Order: sequence, then structure tokens, then C-alpha cells
Amino acid sequence: MHILIKWLISAISIIFSAYLIPGVNVSGFWAALWLALFLGLINVTLRPLLLIFTLPINVLTLGLFTFIINGVIILLASSVLKGFSVSGFLVACGFSIVLSIIGYILNVVFGTKS
Repeated sequence: MHILIKWLISAISIIFSAYLIPGVNVSGFWAALWLALFLGLINVTLRPLLLIFTLPINVLTLGLFTFIINGVIILLASSVLKGFSVSGFLVACGFSIVLSIIGYILNVVFGTKS
């Protein structure tokens, strides 16, 4: 049950973030649910590998290269999923930042932060 609530909160965060960032389009709630699932799976599988492979540059940039990795993951999701589009790399990076902030706020409000 806890996973379903976090999944719904992620989808709501995606919809709010897409509303706030021009250049990001989510066609509806189902697309947001699929995007939340896709991002969750990528963050569990691919993101740790990318962070390990880019560790030297991440250390040199004091962790700022992580924003680049997040932007690439958002662009990957945009190219794979129908109903979700991002107009460019900088928009994808901005979307990932806003998505993280809104997701954190909603998780704190609903008490699902773990």
C-alpha cells in the first residue's frame, strides 16, 4: 500500500512540475503514472550505474554533474514514453529539479517520506 501511495504522489508531482515548467508536456494522469513508474525503475537500476561511472567528474564538480545525469534520464523518458515530451536538455534539467522539490514537499505533507 505504501508503494502505491508513493507512486500516486510521484504522478501528482509530475503533473504539477509539468504545469510549472514551460516546454514539458504530460498528456494526462495515465501518462504521469507511467512516467512515475519508468523514472522509479530507472532510478533503481540505471542511475546508480551512471553515478558510479561518472564518479570522477561528479567529484570534480562537487556533485553538480548529477543534474546532468538527471536531465539525461528525463530526456530518455521523453523519448521512450508516449504522452510525455520535453523540449530540450535545459528544460529537462529544470524539470528534474522542480520535480524533486515538489515530490519532497508532497511526501512530507502526506507523511510518506522514508
